[in-house]
Amino acid sequence: MKSKKMILATMAFGMAITGSAGVYAGTNLQKISAYLNHGIAFKVNGAAYTPVDNNGKSLAPITYNNTTYLPVRALADALDVPVTFDASANQVILGNTSGNTANGSGTAITLTAVQYSTAQKEQIQKAFAAFQGFETAYAPAQMISGDAFQKVSGGGDGVSFVFKHMNVNVSPRDYSFDYEGTGVKLANGAEGKWYTPSDVPMLTFNLDDRYVTVSSPDRMLSKAQLEKVAAQVAKLVK
Repeated sequence: MKSKKMILATMAFGMAITGSAGVYAGTNLQKISAYLNHGIAFKVNGAAYTPVDNNGKSLAPITYNNTTYLPVRALADALDVPVTFDASANQVILGNTSGNTANGSGTAITLTAVQYSTAQKEQIQKAFAAFQGFETAYAPAQMISGDAFQKVSGGGDGVSFVFKHMNVNVSPRDYSFDYEGTGVKLANGAEGKWYTPSDVPMLTFNLDDRYVTVSSPDRMLSKAQLEKVAAQVAKLVK
């Protein structure tokens, strides 16, 4: 099943929210020839689903130019995503306006690529080269939008990446081993564990021949945001 972000992007351009059609009257309307496609079935999180309007009447998607357009409010409700219409801006709003919230709230978590300079890449590679049998450099490829990479350093048992709101440690050691915690499966398929050795929650997961530990010391990033970033840790692209 496509991610919520992909589904909602399609919905946003597909159909107006039920009850708001009147605001579209005017020069922005374009007449087309389309079809109600009654042959398409839906599943939401593995369960069969039938889109309905506010009165409980079944809705069918529209097929136009080989693209299927889905009813915004019906699927937004099924996915537990807030949906409103801003009449003054003529704009469909999906989720909250803040942009960065936990999974399940319906709001997309925005990532941005970490742009390492040539000098920073050399520092990263040098830090990993100090460990025999651990020379292959790994690094976070993306971060939460608004965060900023600050420095990298090699310690006694790993390499630490320090961001404004996040720390990422890559080590041969499993920091979570001695702690009880909660298991989680990341988007890259890795199995991780949340645990709290002091007052800051940490996420550790196995990646190839090493362990990655992610945390937000200033608590500015949620667990859902850190999980998204964690799934983007990979071999450093030279």
